[in-house]
Amino acid sequence: MFRAELERTLKEAIPTEEAHRETPRPLRLFSQDESRFGLISVQRRRITLKGVKPVGTFQQKFESFYVYGAVEPATGEGYFEEADRCNSATFGDYLKGFSRRFPDRLNLLLLDNGGHHTAKRLEVPDNVVPVFLPPYSPELNPIERVWQGMKDGVAWLTFDTLDPLREKVRELLSEHSRDRLQSLTGYGYILQALESLKGSFLS
Repeated sequence: MFRAELERTLKEAIPTEEAHRETPRPLRLFSQDESRFGLISVQRRRITLKGVKPVGTFQQKFESFYVYGAVEPATGEGYFEEADRCNSATFGDYLKGFSRRFPDRLNLLLLDNGGHHTAKRLEVPDNVVPVFLPPYSPELNPIERVWQGMKDGVAWLTFDTLDPLREKVRELLSEHSRDRLQSLTGYGYILQALESLKGSFLS
């Protein structure tokens, strides 16, 4: 999604009903997604001598949990929650918490077309507006860079149970300041699109 297309999509997402015009709420745009963290070891490249195959500890245990997250590229402000599953029910619970976190704003949520994001039974709070990315375009969702960095942080580590992995993931999240989150997610075309709509987008 290029800048012009994003601008058009955002304009279409902005409510035009009379109630909003009479009592407008400042608009904010967040990038949202979720990521799975499990006991199967995360593998990454390693530096070795030429011709030497890298060696790393690897385990394969099929237990995992998910982290739901949303980051505002313009400011780096984020909201994260853990869940045992990834489905429309847990996503709906996340949206309720997100809505309560930013109650006085109309929050546009940039997200992919996953089934749990588009389920008909999903209840979306009235201060949240989904803005869907083109299909099969994860590289256009800035929060993917946050997940990539966190996966790097647990690469080649092994955990006997989920509890120490949860602690590690929380530690990694705590290291993500607003400045760091903004630097990871502040894609130029997103910030330029927001600048063009500056009259409506106020943090």
